[in-house]
Amino acid sequence: MTFPPLREELRGLAPYGAPQLSLEQAPVQLNTNENPYGPSEACVADIAAAAAEAARGLNRYPDREHVALREGLAAYLSRDVADGQDPITVEQVWAANGSNEVMLQLLQAFGGPGRTVVSFAPTYSMYPEYARDTHSRFVAGRRAEDFTLDVDAALELVRAERPSLVLLPSPNNPTGTALEPEVVGVLCEALGDEGLLVVDEAYGEFRRSGTPSAIELLPAYPNLVVTRTMSKAFAGAGLRLGYLAADPRICDAIRVVRLPYHLSAVSQAVALAALRHHEELLGRVDELRRERDETVAWLRGRGLDVADSDANFALFGTFPDRHAVWQRLLDQGVLVREVGPEGWLRVSIGTPEEMTAFREALDVVLDESGSK
Repeated sequence: MTFPPLREELRGLAPYGAPQLSLEQAPVQLNTNENPYGPSEACVADIAAAAAEAARGLNRYPDREHVALREGLAAYLSRDVADGQDPITVEQVWAANGSNEVMLQLLQAFGGPGRTVVSFAPTYSMYPEYARDTHSRFVAGRRAEDFTLDVDAALELVRAERPSLVLLPSPNNPTGTALEPEVVGVLCEALGDEGLLVVDEAYGEFRRSGTPSAIELLPAYPNLVVTRTMSKAFAGAGLRLGYLAADPRICDAIRVVRLPYHLSAVSQAVALAALRHHEELLGRVDELRRERDETVAWLRGRGLDVADSDANFALFGTFPDRHAVWQRLLDQGVLVREVGPEGWLRVSIGTPEEMTAFREALDVVLDESGSK
């Protein structure tokens, strides 16, 4: 046997991750959908004070149920409930180290050997890895040509595969496509008591006006789970804090598979401090939406195809050799993401100065190719 004695299905695989380059190599980094605006000095000071206070008790284990943090997250999520609905309760909320760990815990609890996980491609490339790591069977349906979800085709696949989980990001990554609310209800009803529908709203705060959150549908469907993150709109990618809202029975079941004391005292304290500044941290979302819409319009004006986006990024193309375009942009100091269907590239929405640099660099590439 070859050393180390790795699981056979993992041999030869590369770890997931976007290219990480220094600012010297790529001064304009638009590849990982981060919020380009950091926290204010007041927020930084509050976070630092919270971390210092937590440090005084690091000889003790943290609250493994992270109750105070869940209370804060419940209050924040209650902003998205429909008129007349009860607020989200602490029993409906669970948090972990990034939405990646939230998703992994869901598959640990509800997936596994003999169980099937369904999603619809193109979609987030970590979904099949969650399934692989939990020995769950992964089945990928297909989206329509415009990257929306064909409800009839989705229902047919769900009825044929009888999955334990269906994973649907809204907005979708890497396309930015939002789910229609009726799709959520139809799939929840089709799954019934045998499966969970997980709506991944990592980019939910960026959705266009009038696009509702799946949070509104939680009272109607006990098999619905809505996941969120503090990495994107909250400008907390370095914090690694993800969370979900669901029926209390689902949250209780996750406690069986979570590692003991999985959220450090520092993580809990820093996340609570960030929540106290949520109005400020989310204050740039409208600016990023406007910049996104302007970027989409500009790309289309240059003759490119662009997916409609409710996120903080835009998927654009198509290119006969997308890697060559990606490289030429990088040669000019602009890093975007080579992801999604063949021929497409994804650009995160940055500051106005960063987006100007992106447009200027892409102009050079398009003029060189003479294709647009």
